[in-house]
Amino acid sequence: MNINTPYYLIDEKKLLRNLQIIQQVRQLSGAKSVLALKCFSTWSVFDLMREYMDGTTSSSLYEARLGSEKFGKETHAYCVGYSQEDILAVAEFADKIIFNSVSQLERYYDAVKSAKLGLRVNPGISHSHFDLADPARKHSRLGVTDKAALAKQIHRLSGLMFHYNCENDDFDTFSQQLDTIGDCYGDILKELQWVSLGGGLYFTKEGYPIEKFSKKLAEFADKFKVQVYLEPGESAITGCTELVTSVVDLVNNELDIAIVDASVEGHMLDLLIYRLPAKIETGDMGQHRYMVAGRSCLAGDVFGTFNFTDKLEIGTEIRFADAAGYTMVKKNWFNGLQMPAIAVRRLDDTVEVIRQFTYSDFLNNLS
Repeated sequence: MNINTPYYLIDEKKLLRNLQIIQQVRQLSGAKSVLALKCFSTWSVFDLMREYMDGTTSSSLYEARLGSEKFGKETHAYCVGYSQEDILAVAEFADKIIFNSVSQLERYYDAVKSAKLGLRVNPGISHSHFDLADPARKHSRLGVTDKAALAKQIHRLSGLMFHYNCENDDFDTFSQQLDTIGDCYGDILKELQWVSLGGGLYFTKEGYPIEKFSKKLAEFADKFKVQVYLEPGESAITGCTELVTSVVDLVNNELDIAIVDASVEGHMLDLLIYRLPAKIETGDMGQHRYMVAGRSCLAGDVFGTFNFTDKLEIGTEIRFADAAGYTMVKKNWFNGLQMPAIAVRRLDDTVEVIRQFTYSDFLNNLS
């Protein structure tokens, strides 16, 4: 199928590989997995994902509603700060409502006390390559740090949520962290029904020790008699999506520069935030070196510098890998650039164009 660039292409076979690992962990450990919608919320592939996952978790009212309506199964609602309108709306459909602070729990308890309630805990430990994404960074507002204050709320709670990792692919570090949480909070966990260990655990990475990981989770659940939840986001969708672009111009300023019909700021914003280059799955081994840049007005709108086997020409297709997690959810209309379409290569290899965006979408995005 010939699709006009730019577009995001989700490959269900690559997605399935991650989902099967998640299923394996579910079966070996007894832990449940809920999709973190803050990372990925493209619901055109939820039919496949729900076969291997237990539901969704959210960071806002709208995400929680999307999870309830489009994914189904369990709907976990979390938000750093609920308004009264938010909490009343969430209470209509959420299976679990998780508060970020004791003050929010106390403020809204009477309105939601019939639901299963949880509190986010900041355990003071974390694993993150970036301070910006470190949940336990200095002065973090994310979660309760005072264990005594937490203990006073046990009678109102059915569970706790610990989210303290970002792309942690080291099992030994995870294992040590889990031991620390058990030592520090085990007395509280024994009085509750469930615990979420959050997301940021890269257990679908090639070579990750799945059996050891699952055994550790199972032992933790058995020791404290709790249902363990994981909140995979990136682990669920890593490596399954490309941003497909075309070269629209070639210029030179001490090096060759290819300008494509997409934008880092508009279409792969997370790269810009963390100052990371894009990835190209076809490799970087050729003799023809180009800086590949976006077509927004931002001077630093650069995907990266790569070596290509052949010289680039106007119309040459360039595919950027890993364009799903924290990418599609952040796409925007900066500069009024054409929004990439969304296409899915299904398990039977047919390609379905799910959504194409037009000027009216841009027009209606504002007022």
